[in-house]
Amino acid sequence: MEDNYKKPLVILAGPTAVGKTALSLALAKRTDAEIISADSMQVYRRMDIGTAKIEENEMCGIRHHLIDILEPCDEFNVTIFKELAKKCIDDITTRGKIPILAGGTGFYIQAVLNDISFTEHESDTGFRGELSRYSKEKGNKALYDRLVSIDSAAAAKIHPNNTKRVIRAIEYCMTTGELFSKHNETESEKTSPYNYTYFVLTMDRKTLYERIDRRVDNMLKNGLVDEVRGLLQSGCSRDMVSMQGLGYKEVIDYINGVVPYEEMVYILKRDTRHFAKRQLTWFKREKDVIWLDKEKMNDDVLMEYMLEKLREKQVIK
Repeated sequence: MEDNYKKPLVILAGPTAVGKTALSLALAKRTDAEIISADSMQVYRRMDIGTAKIEENEMCGIRHHLIDILEPCDEFNVTIFKELAKKCIDDITTRGKIPILAGGTGFYIQAVLNDISFTEHESDTGFRGELSRYSKEKGNKALYDRLVSIDSAAAAKIHPNNTKRVIRAIEYCMTTGELFSKHNETESEKTSPYNYTYFVLTMDRKTLYERIDRRVDNMLKNGLVDEVRGLLQSGCSRDMVSMQGLGYKEVIDYINGVVPYEEMVYILKRDTRHFAKRQLTWFKREKDVIWLDKEKMNDDVLMEYMLEKLREKQVIK
Protein backbone atom coordinates (compact mmCIF):
# COMPACT_ATOMS: atom_id res chain seq x y z
CA MET A 1 0.00 0.00 0.00
CA GLU A 2 1.35 3.44 -0.84
CA ASP A 3 2.62 5.56 2.03
CA ASN A 4 0.32 8.42 1.09
CA TYR A 5 -2.81 6.25 1.17
CA LYS A 6 -5.63 7.77 3.17
CA LYS A 7 -8.61 5.82 4.39
CA PRO A 8 -11.92 6.97 2.91
CA LEU A 9 -14.40 8.76 5.15
CA VAL A 10 -17.83 10.02 4.18
CA ILE A 11 -19.41 12.62 6.44
CA LEU A 12 -23.12 13.39 6.37
CA ALA A 13 -23.97 16.22 8.72
CA GLY A 14 -26.66 18.83 9.15
CA PRO A 15 -29.04 20.35 11.67
CA THR A 16 -31.51 18.36 13.72
CA ALA A 17 -34.68 17.15 11.92
CA VAL A 18 -33.28 17.83 8.44
CA GLY A 19 -33.44 14.16 7.38
CA LYS A 20 -29.90 12.84 7.93
CA THR A 21 -30.99 9.39 9.10
CA ALA A 22 -33.00 8.49 6.00
CA LEU A 23 -30.34 9.84 3.65
CA SER A 24 -27.49 8.07 5.45
CA LEU A 25 -29.38 4.76 5.13
CA ALA A 26 -29.98 5.31 1.42
CA LEU A 27 -26.34 6.24 0.84
CA ALA A 28 -25.07 3.26 2.84
CA LYS A 29 -27.16 0.89 0.73
CA ARG A 30 -25.71 2.31 -2.50
CA THR A 31 -22.09 2.27 -1.32
CA ASP A 32 -21.83 -0.86 0.86
CA ALA A 33 -21.12 1.34 3.87
CA GLU A 34 -21.60 1.25 7.63
CA ILE A 35 -22.79 4.18 9.71
CA ILE A 36 -21.01 5.73 12.69
CA SER A 37 -23.28 7.94 14.76
CA ALA A 38 -21.78 11.39 15.33
CA ASP A 39 -24.21 12.25 18.09
CA SER A 40 -23.34 13.12 21.67
CA MET A 41 -26.55 11.62 23.08
CA GLN A 42 -27.37 8.49 21.07
CA VAL A 43 -24.53 6.64 22.81
CA TYR A 44 -26.75 6.30 25.88
CA ARG A 45 -29.05 3.34 26.43
CA ARG A 46 -32.70 3.98 27.35
CA MET A 47 -32.53 7.47 25.87
CA ASP A 48 -34.35 6.74 22.65
CA ILE A 49 -37.25 9.11 22.04
CA GLY A 50 -35.54 12.33 23.06
CA THR A 51 -32.48 11.58 20.90
CA ALA A 52 -34.55 10.56 17.84
CA LYS A 53 -32.53 7.34 17.88
CA ILE A 54 -32.99 4.97 14.97
CA GLU A 55 -34.65 1.69 15.92
CA GLU A 56 -33.13 -1.64 14.97
CA ASN A 57 -36.02 -2.51 12.64
CA GLU A 58 -35.38 0.76 10.77
CA MET A 59 -31.70 0.06 10.06
CA CYS A 60 -32.45 -1.98 6.91
CA GLY A 61 -29.63 -4.36 7.72
CA ILE A 62 -27.06 -1.53 7.75
CA ARG A 63 -24.65 -1.87 10.63
CA HIS A 64 -24.62 1.13 12.98
CA HIS A 65 -21.87 2.05 15.44
CA LEU A 66 -21.69 4.13 18.65
CA ILE A 67 -25.37 3.75 19.48
CA ASP A 68 -26.51 2.30 22.84
CA ILE A 69 -23.00 1.69 24.14
CA LEU A 70 -23.15 3.53 27.50
CA GLU A 71 -25.38 3.93 30.53
CA PRO A 72 -26.70 7.46 31.22
CA CYS A 73 -24.43 7.70 34.27
CA ASP A 74 -21.28 7.03 32.22
CA GLU A 75 -18.86 9.78 31.23
CA PHE A 76 -18.78 10.73 27.57
CA ASN A 77 -16.99 13.58 25.84
CA VAL A 78 -15.32 14.50 22.57
CA THR A 79 -12.03 12.80 23.50
CA ILE A 80 -13.77 9.48 24.16
CA PHE A 81 -15.85 9.87 21.00
CA LYS A 82 -12.81 10.53 18.84
CA GLU A 83 -11.00 7.41 20.03
CA LEU A 84 -14.06 5.19 19.60
CA ALA A 85 -14.86 6.62 16.16
CA LYS A 86 -11.28 6.07 14.97
CA LYS A 87 -11.47 2.42 16.02
CA CYS A 88 -14.76 2.06 14.15
CA ILE A 89 -13.27 3.62 11.01
CA ASP A 90 -10.28 1.28 11.16
CA ASP A 91 -12.54 -1.74 11.66
CA ILE A 92 -14.93 -0.80 8.86
CA THR A 93 -12.22 -0.08 6.29
CA THR A 94 -10.30 -3.23 7.24
CA ARG A 95 -13.39 -5.20 6.27
CA GLY A 96 -13.49 -3.47 2.89
CA LYS A 97 -16.47 -1.25 3.62
CA ILE A 98 -16.91 2.53 3.67
CA PRO A 99 -17.46 4.42 6.93
CA ILE A 100 -20.18 7.09 6.97
CA LEU A 101 -19.90 9.46 9.91
CA ALA A 102 -23.44 10.78 10.26
CA GLY A 103 -24.85 13.22 12.78
CA GLY A 104 -25.19 16.79 13.91
CA THR A 105 -22.50 17.22 16.56
CA GLY A 106 -20.06 19.35 14.57
CA PHE A 107 -17.33 19.48 17.20
CA TYR A 108 -17.21 15.69 17.37
CA ILE A 109 -17.00 15.43 13.58
CA GLN A 110 -14.22 18.02 13.48
CA ALA A 111 -12.25 16.15 16.13
CA VAL A 112 -12.23 12.98 14.01
CA LEU A 113 -11.80 14.67 10.66
CA ASN A 114 -8.78 16.75 11.71
CA ASP A 115 -7.45 14.21 14.24
CA ILE A 116 -7.49 16.93 16.88
CA SER A 117 -5.15 16.37 19.80
CA PHE A 118 -6.65 17.09 23.17
CA THR A 119 -3.60 18.06 25.18
CA GLU A 120 -3.21 15.93 28.25
CA HIS A 121 -3.17 18.02 31.38
CA GLU A 122 -3.95 17.27 34.97
CA SER A 123 -7.59 18.08 35.49
CA ASP A 124 -8.26 19.98 38.69
CA THR A 125 -11.56 18.44 39.67
CA GLY A 126 -11.82 20.88 42.56
CA PHE A 127 -11.50 23.83 40.19
CA ARG A 128 -13.97 22.24 37.78
CA GLY A 129 -16.43 21.76 40.62
CA GLU A 130 -15.92 25.37 41.66
CA LEU A 131 -16.75 26.56 38.15
CA SER A 132 -19.82 24.35 38.05
CA ARG A 133 -21.06 25.71 41.38
CA TYR A 134 -20.32 29.26 40.24
CA SER A 135 -22.48 28.69 37.17
CA LYS A 136 -25.37 27.35 39.24
CA GLU A 137 -25.18 30.19 41.77
CA LYS A 138 -24.43 33.14 39.46
CA GLY A 139 -25.88 31.87 36.18
CA ASN A 140 -24.46 30.80 32.82
CA LYS A 141 -23.79 34.37 31.73
CA ALA A 142 -21.56 35.06 34.72
CA LEU A 143 -19.52 31.95 33.96
CA TYR A 144 -19.35 32.88 30.29
CA ASP A 145 -18.13 36.37 31.19
CA ARG A 146 -15.22 34.79 33.04
CA LEU A 147 -14.21 33.04 29.83
CA VAL A 148 -14.59 36.29 27.87
CA SER A 149 -12.16 37.98 30.26
CA ILE A 150 -9.64 35.15 29.85
CA ASP A 151 -9.99 34.18 26.17
CA SER A 152 -12.48 36.28 24.22
CA ALA A 153 -11.66 34.49 20.94
CA ALA A 154 -12.62 31.12 22.43
CA ALA A 155 -15.75 32.60 23.99
CA ALA A 156 -16.87 33.94 20.60
CA LYS A 157 -17.14 30.36 19.32
CA ILE A 158 -18.97 28.85 22.30
CA HIS A 159 -22.61 29.41 23.15
CA PRO A 160 -23.03 30.98 26.62
CA ASN A 161 -25.38 28.18 27.68
CA ASN A 162 -22.93 25.42 26.74
CA THR A 163 -21.54 25.33 30.25
CA LYS A 164 -19.63 22.10 29.68
CA ARG A 165 -17.49 23.65 26.93
CA VAL A 166 -17.20 26.99 28.73
CA ILE A 167 -15.86 25.20 31.81
CA ARG A 168 -13.49 23.12 29.68
CA ALA A 169 -12.15 26.25 27.96
CA ILE A 170 -11.56 28.08 31.26
CA GLU A 171 -9.98 24.99 32.80
CA TYR A 172 -7.71 24.53 29.78
CA CYS A 173 -6.51 28.13 29.91
CA MET A 174 -5.89 28.10 33.66
CA THR A 175 -4.23 24.67 33.72
CA THR A 176 -1.95 24.88 30.69
CA GLY A 177 -1.29 28.61 30.52
CA GLU A 178 -2.21 28.48 26.82
CA LEU A 179 -5.22 30.13 25.26
CA PHE A 180 -7.91 27.62 24.35
CA SER A 181 -8.53 29.54 21.11
CA LYS A 182 -4.85 29.27 20.14
CA HIS A 183 -4.91 25.52 20.75
CA ASN A 184 -8.02 25.11 18.60
CA GLU A 185 -6.57 27.26 15.83
CA THR A 186 -3.42 25.15 15.69
CA GLU A 187 -5.41 21.93 15.59
CA SER A 188 -7.82 23.16 12.90
CA GLU A 189 -4.88 23.84 10.54
CA LYS A 190 -3.84 20.19 10.56
CA THR A 191 -4.27 18.14 7.40
CA SER A 192 -6.92 15.45 7.68
CA PRO A 193 -5.61 11.87 7.76
CA TYR A 194 -8.65 10.80 5.70
CA ASN A 195 -9.72 10.98 2.08
CA TYR A 196 -12.95 12.61 3.11
CA THR A 197 -16.10 13.89 1.47
CA TYR A 198 -18.04 16.22 3.73
CA PHE A 199 -21.75 16.57 2.93
CA VAL A 200 -24.04 18.92 4.86
CA LEU A 201 -27.77 18.55 4.39
CA THR A 202 -29.87 21.71 4.61
CA MET A 203 -33.22 23.20 3.66
CA ASP A 204 -35.21 26.43 3.88
CA ARG A 205 -35.12 27.70 7.47
CA LYS A 206 -38.90 28.03 7.74
CA THR A 207 -39.42 24.46 6.53
CA LEU A 208 -36.76 23.18 8.92
CA TYR A 209 -38.37 24.91 11.88
CA GLU A 210 -41.76 23.44 10.97
CA ARG A 211 -40.17 19.97 10.88
CA ILE A 212 -38.60 20.61 14.30
CA ASP A 213 -41.95 21.58 15.79
CA ARG A 214 -43.56 18.43 14.38
CA ARG A 215 -40.71 16.30 15.69
CA VAL A 216 -41.15 17.69 19.20
CA ASP A 217 -44.90 17.03 19.02
CA ASN A 218 -44.23 13.44 17.91
CA MET A 219 -41.65 12.88 20.64
CA LEU A 220 -44.15 13.94 23.28
CA LYS A 221 -46.89 11.87 21.67
CA ASN A 222 -44.60 8.83 21.61
CA GLY A 223 -43.83 9.04 25.33
CA LEU A 224 -40.90 11.39 25.93
CA VAL A 225 -42.21 12.41 29.36
CA ASP A 226 -42.53 8.77 30.43
CA GLU A 227 -39.03 8.05 29.10
CA VAL A 228 -37.54 10.86 31.19
CA ARG A 229 -39.61 9.90 34.25
CA GLY A 230 -38.30 6.34 33.95
CA LEU A 231 -34.71 7.57 33.79
CA LEU A 232 -35.21 9.67 36.92
CA GLN A 233 -36.76 6.72 38.73
CA SER A 234 -33.76 4.58 37.79
CA GLY A 235 -31.39 7.00 39.52
CA CYS A 236 -30.57 9.57 36.86
CA SER A 237 -30.43 13.21 37.94
CA ARG A 238 -30.52 16.56 36.18
CA ASP A 239 -26.85 17.28 36.83
CA MET A 240 -25.68 14.25 34.80
CA VAL A 241 -24.11 15.07 31.44
CA SER A 242 -26.63 12.80 29.71
CA MET A 243 -29.57 14.61 31.33
CA GLN A 244 -28.30 17.96 30.07
CA GLY A 245 -29.23 16.95 26.54
CA LEU A 246 -31.84 18.91 24.64
CA GLY A 247 -35.28 17.54 25.47
CA TYR A 248 -34.30 15.92 28.75
CA LYS A 249 -33.56 18.90 30.97
CA GLU A 250 -36.72 20.65 29.76
CA VAL A 251 -38.90 17.64 30.56
CA ILE A 252 -37.21 17.24 33.95
CA ASP A 253 -38.20 20.81 34.80
CA TYR A 254 -41.80 19.96 33.92
CA ILE A 255 -41.77 16.76 35.96
CA ASN A 256 -40.32 18.64 38.94
CA GLY A 257 -43.00 21.29 38.69
CA VAL A 258 -40.64 24.09 37.64
CA VAL A 259 -42.65 24.87 34.49
CA PRO A 260 -46.16 23.90 33.31
CA TYR A 261 -46.60 21.51 30.37
CA GLU A 262 -47.43 24.18 27.77
CA GLU A 263 -44.37 26.23 28.70
CA MET A 264 -42.19 23.13 28.56
CA VAL A 265 -43.38 22.43 25.01
CA TYR A 266 -42.75 26.04 24.00
CA ILE A 267 -39.24 26.07 25.49
CA LEU A 268 -38.34 22.73 23.92
CA LYS A 269 -39.41 23.83 20.44
CA ARG A 270 -37.73 27.22 20.80
CA ASP A 271 -34.45 25.80 22.10
CA THR A 272 -34.39 23.09 19.42
CA ARG A 273 -34.78 25.74 16.72
CA HIS A 274 -31.98 27.75 18.29
CA PHE A 275 -29.85 24.62 18.43
CA ALA A 276 -30.43 23.95 14.72
CA LYS A 277 -29.39 27.51 13.94
CA ARG A 278 -26.14 27.06 15.88
CA GLN A 279 -25.48 23.79 14.06
CA LEU A 280 -25.82 25.51 10.69
CA THR A 281 -23.51 28.30 11.83
CA TRP A 282 -20.91 25.70 12.83
CA PHE A 283 -21.04 23.84 9.51
CA LYS A 284 -20.75 27.11 7.56
CA ARG A 285 -17.33 27.62 9.18
CA GLU A 286 -16.04 24.21 8.12
CA LYS A 287 -13.76 23.80 5.12
CA ASP A 288 -14.46 21.82 1.94
CA VAL A 289 -18.13 21.26 2.73
CA ILE A 290 -20.53 20.14 -0.02
CA TRP A 291 -23.96 21.59 0.70
CA LEU A 292 -27.04 19.56 -0.18
CA ASP A 293 -30.27 21.55 -0.38
CA LYS A 294 -33.19 19.14 -0.09
CA GLU A 295 -35.59 21.66 -1.61
CA LYS A 296 -33.53 22.14 -4.77
CA MET A 297 -32.99 18.45 -5.54
CA ASN A 298 -35.39 15.52 -5.29
CA ASP A 299 -34.17 12.33 -3.59
CA ASP A 300 -32.96 10.65 -6.79
CA VAL A 301 -31.05 13.69 -8.03
CA LEU A 302 -29.59 14.24 -4.57
CA MET A 303 -28.32 10.66 -4.38
CA GLU A 304 -26.75 10.72 -7.85
CA TYR A 305 -25.04 14.00 -7.02
CA MET A 306 -23.55 12.49 -3.86
CA LEU A 307 -22.41 9.36 -5.69
CA GLU A 308 -20.74 11.48 -8.36
CA LYS A 309 -18.82 13.41 -5.69
CA LEU A 310 -17.68 10.12 -4.15
CA ARG A 311 -16.50 8.91 -7.54
CA GLU A 312 -14.50 12.10 -7.96
CA LYS A 313 -12.76 11.35 -4.66
CA GLN A 314 -12.28 7.71 -5.79
CA VAL A 315 -14.20 6.50 -2.74
CA ILE A 316 -16.40 4.42 -5.04
CA LYS A 317 -16.10 3.34 -8.66
